[in-house]
Amino acid sequence: MPSVREINRRIKSVQSTAKVTKAMSMIAASKMRKTQEAALFSRPYNQMIGEFVNTIVPRISNDDSVHPLLEKREIKSNQIILITPDRGLTGGLNNNVNRFANQFMEGNSSENLVIAVGKKGFEFFEKSQNEISSVFTDVGESPEISDVLPISKIAIDNYVKGKVDAVSVIFSEYVSSTVQKPAVLPLLPIEQTDLKNVDFIAEPNINDLIKILLPKFVEVQIFHCLLESIASEQSARMVAMQKATDAANEMIDDLTLKMNKARQEMITNELLDIVGGVEAQTS
Repeated sequence: MPSVREINRRIKSVQSTAKVTKAMSMIAASKMRKTQEAALFSRPYNQMIGEFVNTIVPRISNDDSVHPLLEKREIKSNQIILITPDRGLTGGLNNNVNRFANQFMEGNSSENLVIAVGKKGFEFFEKSQNEISSVFTDVGESPEISDVLPISKIAIDNYVKGKVDAVSVIFSEYVSSTVQKPAVLPLLPIEQTDLKNVDFIAEPNINDLIKILLPKFVEVQIFHCLLESIASEQSARMVAMQKATDAANEMIDDLTLKMNKARQEMITNELLDIVGGVEAQTS
């Protein structure tokens, strides 16, 4: 059995760890509120621009050729935009997203090209058979729409030039503070859904509007996925650090109990030695 001194040294070590994990949990909780607001506030705008696109696209003049971002073709090559955190200490979040992405790619018979946004996704697929065409790291916890412009430009250029036949975004969707789930968003070609007919007037004309609107729509979709992923990361880190703190406190309680038992055993042995010595002297 370890000595009292060894157990006491271990208790101090675990206490130091608990202080660190508690501080990290509090920091993540503070960041989570900001990232959660950003993700939730972006959802109505993301939904509205999607509805606007679905309202505009069916009105395109049949005399003009189909916009390149609307063109559907046989899928021989997939572009996957994989959004993951740059850091760990997020529980199972990183592994869940990476495994989900891997299963999604294995389910495709076509070739997969990966745009890795975040170090964890890049490290996971670096040694895989899937080609990593571009890597973006250190995006930050408060990104701007300008941060996703290089990503959207690569995806759009590859699709328009025919290098890929479909583009999807894989990310971690924020559900609640304790629940984050991997999700996939088909990005290109832009799908149309049936909406109610709305009368409107487009100036100068609807086809010029489409040329500007569709690339912006792609940028907004990627930006929204990035915000969802960041909110999920901070939430997962807060929960993981809180669980680590609770586990450390439980370990401290167990070690304290062991130390008390060891101390009591040491005191008992000393008393027995004293009693035995007194009896030896009196006999």
